[in-house]
Amino acid sequence: MSKKIKEKASHLKPYLSVWIIVTSLFLLVFFKMESRRLGYQAVKMNSHLKKVQTEYRSQSIQLAKSIRADRIKFYAMSQLTLEHAEKGQIIQMSGDNIALAY
Repeated sequence: MSKKIKEKASHLKPYLSVWIIVTSLFLLVFFKMESRRLGYQAVKMNSHLKKVQTEYRSQSIQLAKSIRADRIKFYAMSQLTLEHAEKGQIIQMSGDNIALAY
C-alpha cells in the first residue's frame, strides 16, 4: 500500500513543483505592486503635506499682518471709541476704581 502512495506522490511532484513556482512568482509580483502602490501613496501624502505647510505659512503671515500693533491701534481709534490720552487727563479704570493721572 505504501508503494502505491509513493507512486501517486511521484506523479504529483512535477505538478506540485510547478504550482509552487507559479505561486511564488505571483506573490513576488503582488509584493512588487504593493510596494509601488505604497510609494505612490507616500509621494501623494508628501505633496499634500507641502500644500498644508504652505497654507499654514500663508495664514500665519496673514494673521501676523492683521494683529500688528499699529493696525490694532488704527482699528481701535476708527471703529471703537479709543482716543489718545492728553496731558493732564485723568484716566479712570473700572474694576478697582483706580484713577491715574497721565
